[in-house]
Amino acid sequence: MILMEHIVREGHPVLRTRAEELIFPLSEVDRELSEDLMGYVINSQDAELSEKFGLRPGIGLAAPQLGKSKRIFALHITDVDQEATSFIAINPKIASHSIEKTYLSSGEGCLSVDRDVEGYVPRYARITIKAFDLQGNEFKKRLKGIAAIAFQHELDHLNGIMFFDHIDKEVPFKDIPGATPFERD
Repeated sequence: MILMEHIVREGHPVLRTRAEELIFPLSEVDRELSEDLMGYVINSQDAELSEKFGLRPGIGLAAPQLGKSKRIFALHITDVDQEATSFIAINPKIASHSIEKTYLSSGEGCLSVDRDVEGYVPRYARITIKAFDLQGNEFKKRLKGIAAIAFQHELDHLNGIMFFDHIDKEVPFKDIPGATPFERD
């Protein structure tokens, strides 16, 4: 079981490195890593487990956050329409995106960042993604709202980018042209 002590924090070089693509069939190590990533996000959202093990709640976790430079992440969230979005993405890509932007009005956070970083993080409002599942089958999904924001946040981790890199350093709450703020429940 992944605990907070296993998650690397900002300043660790792996968080600034472009992660390596995986080759199929997956090794047992990569399969276990994928399942561990999903296990953490599910467990961290369970109030009892979160308190018992001191887990910070998260909706996504990428392999680089565990010190592994591999293109894998897991998402487990409930979006605006109360539909569960839960999947492991291997070698993920954004196939297309909207012109319209969005951002979390409360700002983004990250399990690898132990401080509050204020400011708007511009993201595409809607995206179509492609990725592979554990068996090597390619899948395609259309995401919007918090699911689209979370996917982009985790994809950034695979590219060595931190969420605060997108925040305007001079004016953190600067208006983002063409963007609609997303209010998270």
